[in-house]
Amino acid sequence: MHTAMEFQQLLRGVSLRVTAPRVAVLSAVHDNPHADTDTIIRVVRSRLSAVSHQAVYDSLRTLTAAGLIRCIQPSGSVARYETRVGDNHHHVVCRACGSIADVDCAVGESPCLTASHDHGFTIDEAEVIYWGLCPACATAQRY
Repeated sequence: MHTAMEFQQLLRGVSLRVTAPRVAVLSAVHDNPHADTDTIIRVVRSRLSAVSHQAVYDSLRTLTAAGLIRCIQPSGSVARYETRVGDNHHHVVCRACGSIADVDCAVGESPCLTASHDHGFTIDEAEVIYWGLCPACATAQRY
C-alpha cells in the first residue's frame, strides 16, 4: 500500500506539481484497479469532499499522459484506469458481469502478437483482451 508521501514522490518524479486532487486520484486508482471514472470520483470525494468532476477528469488525463496510470477501454465498456504501467500485461473481461482482471503477457507461441505487416511502425506494445466468464458467472450459468 502506498502512502500519500509515496504518491507525492511519484508525481515529482515525472515533474508534475503535487496537488491534493492528483494525489487523491492516484491513490483512488491504486486502491481500485480497473475502476471507471464515476467510481474514482466517488472515492476521491470521500477523501476530498470539495473536489470537482473537472479536477478529477483533468487529473486522470494528466496522470495518464505522464505514464503514472493507464487507461483501458474494453469493447462495450467505459474507460477504466489502473496503476499497473510499464509492462505489457493484458486483461481478461467477464462477458456477463464486466469484471476485469490482469493477465501477464502471453506465454508460448504467440503468432498474433507479431504483426503480419508493421506498415513501417516501430511496434512497442500489443493490446490483447481475453473474453469469457468469471468463476462466479460461470457457476451461475450452470445452475
